[in-house]
Amino acid sequence: MKSNLKISFLSTALAMLALPVVAQNAPSTPVTGQTIQERKENQQDRIGQGVQSGQLTAGEAANLEKKEASINQEERDMRKLDNGHLTTADKATLNQQQNQLSKDIYKQKHDAQTQNVNPKSEVGQRQRNQQERIAQGVKSGQLNARETARLEGREAHINKEIHNDRAANGGHLTPAEKAKVNRQENRTSRAIYRQKHDAQHR
Repeated sequence: MKSNLKISFLSTALAMLALPVVAQNAPSTPVTGQTIQERKENQQDRIGQGVQSGQLTAGEAANLEKKEASINQEERDMRKLDNGHLTTADKATLNQQQNQLSKDIYKQKHDAQTQNVNPKSEVGQRQRNQQERIAQGVKSGQLNARETARLEGREAHINKEIHNDRAANGGHLTPAEKAKVNRQENRTSRAIYRQKHDAQHR
């Protein structure tokens, strides 16, 4: 009898330990018990982790951050209508939107598109460095969703240009094209620095 009780207790304990892992992997598990702010921070952390790991390309991150920025704007508008507060209906609407965004983040992180995390070329290393800096800014809260969307949009544009130039030149970039990419990355680098050190935070 005692051994049955021990086994039952151990099984329950193991199941409880496994719950956080299952919750992390489930794409559409609704999050309960979190405030609106905690949910926003959780989504940003997931996007930042996806950028850093290479699971999210610059274009995917830009699209996700645009959606997050739109939800944040809607929250601000709701609060303006109610003297800085959110009604129960407001919270329900925002949670539904965050649930949908959560599913989108999961899908984008688990699709076939990835960012190279170990590039060999100088251009590729610059791209990776910019993504690392953006990911760090997202995770630290120095970059909000709107700022990140703009920065990732710039990176996505540069990446597309590089892809097109390589396709036109048998997989290579000419010295002139490399110089152009470096100028664009220099401008983006300065923009990342400015956005990370301004007064806007998550």
